[in-house]
Amino acid sequence: MGAINGKEFIDRIDRLHANIWLDGKKVEGKISEHPAFKGLLQSKAALYDLQHDPNLQSKLTYQSPDTGKRIGLSYMQPKTYEDLMKRRTMMEIWSKHAHGMMGRSPDYMNSVVMAFASSAALLEGRENCFPENIQSLYQRAKENDLSFTHTFITPQVNRSQLNINFSKEPISARVIDKTEDGIIVKGARLLATQGGLTDEVLVYAAGGVYMEEEAYAFSIPSNTKGLKFICRESFVGGESSYNYPLSSRYEEMDTILVFDDVLVPWDRVFFYDNVDAANEFMQQSSFHHYATHQAVTRQIAKTEFVLGVAGLLVETINVSTYQHIQEKLSEIIIGLETMKALLIKSEVEAELDKWGYLRPNMPTLQVATNIFPRIYPRFSEIIQLVGASGIVTIPKEEDFKSVIKPDLDQYLQGACRNAEDRVKIFRLAWELTMSSFGTRQTQYERYFFGDPIRLSSLLYKTYPMDEHIKQVTDFLEIDENE
Repeated sequence: MGAINGKEFIDRIDRLHANIWLDGKKVEGKISEHPAFKGLLQSKAALYDLQHDPNLQSKLTYQSPDTGKRIGLSYMQPKTYEDLMKRRTMMEIWSKHAHGMMGRSPDYMNSVVMAFASSAALLEGRENCFPENIQSLYQRAKENDLSFTHTFITPQVNRSQLNINFSKEPISARVIDKTEDGIIVKGARLLATQGGLTDEVLVYAAGGVYMEEEAYAFSIPSNTKGLKFICRESFVGGESSYNYPLSSRYEEMDTILVFDDVLVPWDRVFFYDNVDAANEFMQQSSFHHYATHQAVTRQIAKTEFVLGVAGLLVETINVSTYQHIQEKLSEIIIGLETMKALLIKSEVEAELDKWGYLRPNMPTLQVATNIFPRIYPRFSEIIQLVGASGIVTIPKEEDFKSVIKPDLDQYLQGACRNAEDRVKIFRLAWELTMSSFGTRQTQYERYFFGDPIRLSSLLYKTYPMDEHIKQVTDFLEIDENE
């Protein structure tokens, strides 16, 4: 099949009929026509369509070494610096097209699947591990341009490591039986963004596994029998792109996954009942290298968009001469250029792993993942401070089509914009930072790679400080072995 287009993507998702629940009701009919999902699916379809744009095809796809067909470039296993640049260019095009608002654009999980396949040899010869199934998934995914979501964490019931649930009715999804056909999984997992809106869901027990029953990894179709997706409230404000320019396009539903005696066939299992594999594979594989490389690329595109919104606010109400405004926008500029510099550094300092794949420098990417959760909430605050009361005074599209339009035209005009355009800009700023969609975006970026404190601790534990310590001990002429 090779790289798909937007219609093929939507048709495939509609045919799944995944078991999705929203507002206490099972979603019936075509998922692509449901108000809570159709805007996002159309936005994703637009990304797939870009793969067939004659001007972009060579930047978004490459020739499959197995079939000769054009396939998505995010599946490429980079072996050279040129390969890494091709991947980044592809991710930039998609990220900029979605303005960085789509945290689970297809290239993110494509990168994860590619990374797993590139490191599958870590599981060879280990008990209850099937690296060949990872390779099989990778081949199937890249040749059919499959889309994925994932779930890596357990329900937020009791996060104490000393309080493991051993009840007969599991809360956290665990393997409750093994048959000749596969493993049986029961319980729940969090937090599958776009759950039920992708071809498959990749399930991985990560973040510290203590029980064999919870030490597993696999990928299954989203319509697997017994698999249920429970949605949070939709943050789509409405279909109008004037009133809701972001949520009408990019609202990514987050879901709880419930496994009701789900059979996972053996050829879908990567490993099970192996605590060491569960705890080690994620850290030793190239997962973090490639997933973070994609995420930082997207976050840069998002920061560029935020800077554009802030700049447009300043221009519209003519406040550029105020130093406090200049200082605030400079904060965004500094954040943007810092993230860009870190991304480039991670590529320049990339190293080949033992299997010949070029991994971006992980400590540098870790710095980026520690910075962005701290600066993005500040970006939102800056937009709010610059917009001030203007972000509250935002009538809707319908108001400009009513008899009160002359009043709005007179009293809501900008320094260089008519009232309708000025309000359109301020509604964008409001939805980006103050709406349900916008505040979810802030929380999403805060915890994109997990607890920010844990990320800082991990950076401290893994950063190579010895050479810097040695430099100081040499200066002081201290014997560091004493």
